Amino acid sequence: MILSNVTVPLLGLVDTAVIGHLSDPAFLGGVAVGTMLVSFLFWLCGFLRMATTGLVAQAHGRQDGPLLAAWLAKALAMALLLALAMVALQWPIGLLAIKLSGASSEVATQAGHYFFTRIWSAPAALMNMVLLGFLVGRQDTRGPMLLLILGNSLNIVLDLWFVVGLGWQVKGAAFASVLADYATLALGLWLVKRHLPAFDWRAALGHSGWRRLLSLNRDILLRSFCLQLCFLFVTFQGARLGDDIVAANAVLLNFLMLISYALDGIAYAAEALTGKAAGQGDEKAFRHWVRLCGAWSLGFALAFTALFALAGQHLVALLTDLPAVRQVAEQYLPWLVALPLVALWCYLFDGVFIGATRGRDMRNSMVLSTFGVFFPLWFVSQGLGNHGLWLALTAFMAMRGLSLWYIYRKPGFISGQETG
Repeated sequence: MILSNVTVPLLGLVDTAVIGHLSDPAFLGGVAVGTMLVSFLFWLCGFLRMATTGLVAQAHGRQDGPLLAAWLAKALAMALLLALAMVALQWPIGLLAIKLSGASSEVATQAGHYFFTRIWSAPAALMNMVLLGFLVGRQDTRGPMLLLILGNSLNIVLDLWFVVGLGWQVKGAAFASVLADYATLALGLWLVKRHLPAFDWRAALGHSGWRRLLSLNRDILLRSFCLQLCFLFVTFQGARLGDDIVAANAVLLNFLMLISYALDGIAYAAEALTGKAAGQGDEKAFRHWVRLCGAWSLGFALAFTALFALAGQHLVALLTDLPAVRQVAEQYLPWLVALPLVALWCYLFDGVFIGATRGRDMRNSMVLSTFGVFFPLWFVSQGLGNHGLWLALTAFMAMRGLSLWYIYRKPGFISGQETG
């Protein structure tokens, strides 16, 4: 899962590197704003993967085949409906969001090119989340590896061809992602069919459980909204501070995505393993997997901290040769050195709470971290400029981990009774 997960931010790094070597920082800023808008919409629907993983893992623990099919069918139907709504409403959503970003006219133009091309991948992207969640919940880690590696490798190849070879600039980067998403969907449907050879859509959709699925999805949706709101705010506020700042933040946020997706590889394992233990009602096994995944998370976080402390400036130089952007990015690099050790706990416990299907607790933790820490801390530290943004983001990650740990440490965690 780690090997497959790191291909996702690797794609972002390649996007940034390809666009970052074009002549104008507005191209890089436009990709940063456009990507963040698409990510906000798509990962707002991250509940599709998370809820599917937790519910499928518990059904797998009970060895309930019809329930596995039911969760998959319901989640795919929801994904398709949400994606069609995004495509239908793309113009009011895109124009309003780009205007609210406060970006310069040059950056806004490039952001529009990216967003209105990339949004057509919504049906594939959202259904891929469900397929990924199903495979992880079934503890089929080779399937997700094939999905992510194929999709992102194809994306990288097309990225280089369209942007560097054909000179399509920002539109080329977006179109590469669209094609890769649909290729991934085709592979994902084939992989899932191996687990459910006699799949009956009508029976699966008619199966009871809609209320539980919708309730869990609602809580994770609110959690995802808060998370994406914070990252969207960092990008938008950076755009207000200048083209060089938003471009530099794009470079550093891509590195943060590399960290988060690598640590999420361990969290995905925690989702499947703890979910199966929760389905079997085995709290001892549940706690064992949490401790083991926590040890691995800490080891990888230490490695990332060392990497960015020793080679951070060289890594920035790989992504852009614009002197002003490199200079600004290096000023804020120390935040990236500290973040792996601060953030590893929230990534780990996200996986644990998904496995236990504790959506309400995840929602409450995120709301507290967003509106009790991130925005108040940014407000009082505005005088620090971009440092204030990174301070708020770091404290936000810390509070997520602390609040989830506080809930987890209570006895009877997998009993199904949520707090708050």
